[in-house]
Amino acid sequence: MFPDLTRDDVFRIETRRLWLRWPTAKDRDAILKLAGDRAVAEMLARVLHPLPAPVVDAFLLQARAENATGAGLTLALARRSAPASLIGVVAIHPGSDGTPELGYWLGQPYWGAGLMREAVRSLCNAFFAYAGGTDLASSARIVNPASRRVLEACGFVHAGTGTKPFPARGGDLPVDLFHLDRARWRACAAEAVLTEAA
Repeated sequence: MFPDLTRDDVFRIETRRLWLRWPTAKDRDAILKLAGDRAVAEMLARVLHPLPAPVVDAFLLQARAENATGAGLTLALARRSAPASLIGVVAIHPGSDGTPELGYWLGQPYWGAGLMREAVRSLCNAFFAYAGGTDLASSARIVNPASRRVLEACGFVHAGTGTKPFPARGGDLPVDLFHLDRARWRACAAEAVLTEAA
């Protein structure tokens, strides 16, 4: 799914405030603390609360293996001022219906500053511009309006509601479904350029 460009652990995306880089073993404690926070974990399908360290170790190994083969792309978020300190994760993986799917989380201390919107937008740009993506799906729990706002701000269109498996939450839960295609991404990217130029 992802090209050779992304398959080396020196790959990173820089935004105005963030570095998006491969996760490393040094991110373990930050993931345990931030993703293991009940407020974050409850919105995620596969993150347990409390979060056991062996689960994080397995996640890191799997993320790096998938990045290396190009099967998906999982990136750690870090502020440019502290590039070694993980504050969240953003990823694109094959979805159950074959459409690549975007997922993300951000540690609670960093909520409300637009950082996740910045990270999602930059990964979507990489997916469409460098990976040749044509369609991207995502979803957000019905009870997570902040996540829906991130997707809408990045050009995703609401595509209805449904249920998705949330094994860490004990079963299927209702979600809002979202979709972004190449044409809409191009239109949003052009609009962003015009807005910045004004």
